[in-house]
Amino acid sequence: MRRPSYFVFLFCGVFLPGILSFPQTNTSIDCDSLLPNYEAEPQTSAPPYIIAVSFDNFEPGNEIQVTLEALKEAGFKGFHLQAREIDGDTPVGTFKITDPNTKGLECHNMTNSAISHANSDVKQKVTTTWIAPHDVGELQFIATVVQNLENFWVGIQSKTLTPTHSESVNGTGKSKRKVCFECIC
Repeated sequence: MRRPSYFVFLFCGVFLPGILSFPQTNTSIDCDSLLPNYEAEPQTSAPPYIIAVSFDNFEPGNEIQVTLEALKEAGFKGFHLQAREIDGDTPVGTFKITDPNTKGLECHNMTNSAISHANSDVKQKVTTTWIAPHDVGELQFIATVVQNLENFWVGIQSKTLTPTHSESVNGTGKSKRKVCFECIC
């Protein structure tokens, strides 16, 4: 009779953590509100996470490196990240998936307009590349970060990025030299 209790203990030890871990198969974060689809309230304290960007200015087609990082040892299991124009409520631009801990999302019928976690491993940092679109104004990256099912922060923002709308800066942020010759005949 001792054998069945051993198997119950083994079953619970092997399968229960996978069943209870984040993200659950039906857990997602809404593209518009950035709220997870489960019953919990977001934290109101200062988030222990930052969004860092590689440039302050951009032009259409520029590639900007974006890093979501935990401060100290906070760690996170889930996230949703997108770029939005200031006072805008829809994502702009597209992401290149460069980190194995990330996956692209389709918001408002735009492929890779947002990124999310690809697994429930605890992460300290994820890095991605965002490609600037045409005809956008000042923008910020905005994220929801999920530490665990009870603790998550909504609306974490990067610094503001400004479009340059000039041809003096290329995708690396280095200036291009233009030479103009004028001939008078």
